[in-house]
Amino acid sequence: MKRFIAMLVPLSLACANEPRSDAAPATTSATESRAAGALLAVRVDAGALEGARGSNSALSVFRGIPYAAPPVGDRRWRPPEPPSPWTGTRSAAAFSRSCVQRVQRRLLPWTEEYMPQGEMSEDCLALNVWTGAASDAERRPVLVYIHGGAYTGGSGDVLLYDGEALAARGVVVVTLNYRVGIFGFFAHPELSEQSGHDASGNYGLLDQIAALGWVQRNIAAFGGDPQNVTVAGQSAGAGSVHLLTASPLARGLFRRAIAQSGPWDRRQRLPQRAEAEKVGLELAHGRPLAALRALPAEALRDEALAAGAQTRPIVDGWVLPDQVSALYERGQQSDVPLLTGLTADEESSQGWYGTLDAKGFEELVQKRFPERTKDLLARYAGPAHANLSESQKQLSRDEGLTKLRAWREMRSKSGRASDYAYYFERAIPWPEQPRYQAFHSAELPYVFDNLQKLDRPWEPIDRELANTMASYWVNFIRSGDPNGPGLPAWPSDRQQVLRLGARVRAELLPEAGALALMAGRFSGSEPATR
Repeated sequence: MKRFIAMLVPLSLACANEPRSDAAPATTSATESRAAGALLAVRVDAGALEGARGSNSALSVFRGIPYAAPPVGDRRWRPPEPPSPWTGTRSAAAFSRSCVQRVQRRLLPWTEEYMPQGEMSEDCLALNVWTGAASDAERRPVLVYIHGGAYTGGSGDVLLYDGEALAARGVVVVTLNYRVGIFGFFAHPELSEQSGHDASGNYGLLDQIAALGWVQRNIAAFGGDPQNVTVAGQSAGAGSVHLLTASPLARGLFRRAIAQSGPWDRRQRLPQRAEAEKVGLELAHGRPLAALRALPAEALRDEALAAGAQTRPIVDGWVLPDQVSALYERGQQSDVPLLTGLTADEESSQGWYGTLDAKGFEELVQKRFPERTKDLLARYAGPAHANLSESQKQLSRDEGLTKLRAWREMRSKSGRASDYAYYFERAIPWPEQPRYQAFHSAELPYVFDNLQKLDRPWEPIDRELANTMASYWVNFIRSGDPNGPGLPAWPSDRQQVLRLGARVRAELLPEAGALALMAGRFSGSEPATR
């Protein structure tokens, strides 16, 4: 345990709310890397590594670097421990295996490009680094990206996370694996008793924290600046980012944060440790921990999936001392600049989206907004709204914007750090599946400037939008401000959101109308009803 705690001790960081005075200027160029070629050989705390050239010969990539020991055998359901040192030079040419999960190779709207690419193993705690630095004397800003997957899947080797395009803009990009499902989020009374912290269940989050600690100790070898780290993620990765800002164990390990499709709902409630331990006991079926640790990984995975157990982060009293919103309300979060937002059609993967009849729509509104059903139905399903399908979609879109505004307002009550909000509304070209529109995860190829990784009939507007979005993200990673030369102004005013689509423009969020009707549920001005 002491070795694990040592992994979390960060280097001293400058004030998180102010950009460094020596930060590199913002740029929208994708040709910043040195023509001489980037580093190919580095030494990290466990030994020497040899990377590989990227498709851009001025860049290098180091894949499959272990940041923790394999969590197998007796290490299953324990905090990550440092990897064993190696002798000689270790090849970092290939990705590690992804953490154990059940992968569906095609689950629309998420196609192959959104899925883990390799085999699965419990021996999976590794990360990947893309860099254009020519020497370890450089100090480039660092992006640490946490994959999504509902805390049950995902991997750092997903094609759309390829870091070459962002590395070409001067950022050192890191992606990582962390334990998911039953392996990452399993609580049990015996585990809590043995932990030394009276806690169990958040092993996946502990993996993320260990990876951030590894970055603090080692990223300078890749030309990265450990004092200028941005932690980012999408979907469950965005949820992880919010959890990391709330966790005392992650304090000081990053300077700013990006949460894509992740406005936190202040009424979102994580299970308490006692609740999660009860679920763990039910899954154990009376078997001792030794027997559970001896089970083959695939058998344990299948058993948990068959039981329908919800494995996700919990309030364990150690990694997460309380609910995220409660920690923010008390000002106990890491108060760092935030870039956050969502896509217009987040729920288009759900079968109901735009397909309900009048009765079904009324039931949906009743379930979500019991205290405002009549008013919302009058607004969305009244005589002036003959297109019931579009009304359903607009309800979902307005609900997302309401959550976004409420989260920003809550942050402002206890923190001073700036935040920038976006709303991605480009329906990516997809003639075969037009119903998904700007679906959950649709912004990923634009953010990473990786349109070529996804087989779609891209248009010039898509390439322009990808360049614009990657430029915003890189500027924020550099300095905490996404604005830069040649880009439409992106205000940090909490009443405005930047719309990213065929046109890029900032707009005021409506103060009245539908968003006001929904606001009570997310702001806390009305009592919770579910």
